[in-house]
Amino acid sequence: METIVLYPPPGLMGHLVSMVELGKFILHHHPPLSITILVVQPSFSTGSTATYIRHVSATVPSITFHHLPPISLDLDPFPSMEAAIFEVMNRSNPHVRRALETISLSATISAFIIDFFCTCALPIAAQLNIPTYYFFTAGACSLVFFLYFPTIHNTTTKSFRDMNALLHVPGISPTPSSDIISPILDRDTTDYESFLNFAKNLPNSPGIIVNTFESLETRPLKAIREGKCNPGGHTPPVFSVGPLLATEGRQGGGGGEINDCLSWLDKQPSKSVVYLCFGSLGLFSAAQLKEIAVGLERSGQRFLWVVRSPPSDDKSKRFLPPPEADLDSLLPAGFLDRTKDRGLVLNSWVPQVAVLNHESVGGFVTHCGWNSVLEAVCAAVPMVAWPLYAEQKMNRVVLVEDMKVALRMEVAEDDFVAAEEVERRVRELMESEKGMEIRKVVEEMSVEAKGAMREGGSSIAALAKLLDSWKPA
Repeated sequence: METIVLYPPPGLMGHLVSMVELGKFILHHHPPLSITILVVQPSFSTGSTATYIRHVSATVPSITFHHLPPISLDLDPFPSMEAAIFEVMNRSNPHVRRALETISLSATISAFIIDFFCTCALPIAAQLNIPTYYFFTAGACSLVFFLYFPTIHNTTTKSFRDMNALLHVPGISPTPSSDIISPILDRDTTDYESFLNFAKNLPNSPGIIVNTFESLETRPLKAIREGKCNPGGHTPPVFSVGPLLATEGRQGGGGGEINDCLSWLDKQPSKSVVYLCFGSLGLFSAAQLKEIAVGLERSGQRFLWVVRSPPSDDKSKRFLPPPEADLDSLLPAGFLDRTKDRGLVLNSWVPQVAVLNHESVGGFVTHCGWNSVLEAVCAAVPMVAWPLYAEQKMNRVVLVEDMKVALRMEVAEDDFVAAEEVERRVRELMESEKGMEIRKVVEEMSVEAKGAMREGGSSIAALAKLLDSWKPA
């Protein structure tokens, strides 16, 4: 029996969902294979994945989850969640070796597919003669940066934070150095070293799988394949197999609230609702939540807004999911009552794919997480880009300047957005000629996204090439 082993990082729902969707995509087009997903259980959690894993196990029997022993960490010394995840992956290496050896006793591992956080497992797979591919869950617009990162590192001694310059990365518009992902803004940190190590290892992979499609990111994919991102070095094949989307609930449960949300949308006019949601890790201060509320109220637009509790001041809770938001205390007095006829505010998870595909939704204020971007593009919903963390500021540049599927939310130096800016951008998206232009572009992209995943489409062809690369020579 042949199996493919997938290895996502712990605690990051978006990375796990994308890995599972990749597994399902492979199985759909090559049923004889089985999929094994290694699950690391850290001592911290950014949101429960257990319900989701149980749901997948029950509905996709060809996917098996292999749980590795839990890793216990004292989180206080770690400057970021990324640093903690890299350390968990390092400490998991002995368990990964045992897992791969155990799986190999009953099956042939045709490929080992890892997330970038799992780079430390490369030597293990090499020793076991298992070909190891990267699955990049962000877009090609971020991949070009990481492939080019060692070149930038070798041509300057400055930290990104201190450059105050535009970075000319092949395949994307010039990007402010301050927009680079926050863990690597400072050069002399363990985070910087961890990401640089990943970037240096990328070209050594037999292939890089990306959750994107050819016509969405033509320029960055062309730059990669022409070798411009790794000048003088090797560039592995890149397989664009997206858009891979979770078409069902990521977290399960919540049936009543989900039905309430979709029932409310059923009563709204076509393309009249602005949807605001900022991902599983997107948290705002209480002051920022009030500004958003004021901006929405002044805009006069219909809205569906998912609100999460502000981040805790307690350092020991920084890697834990926040408690359910108390809407009455967080939002301006009387806001919920004054806007009840045109707005719905929820403090729980919503079925985002279903929401974005609903006829009444006409705009999306997003944190620019790649899964959310793909979901909006596939649903033909124009966006307002308000990035918060990870590679999202880099995504904003591409969404606004290159793809032209989003408006830019202007954010102050202290990362605060005033109510006036919220009002202005929401109205512009829903009422202006510029908003209509963006809607037309994203509608065309939506058609191309569907075409990529049809028989004969670019992503189906890329998967066939990927499967072919796993066959013995």
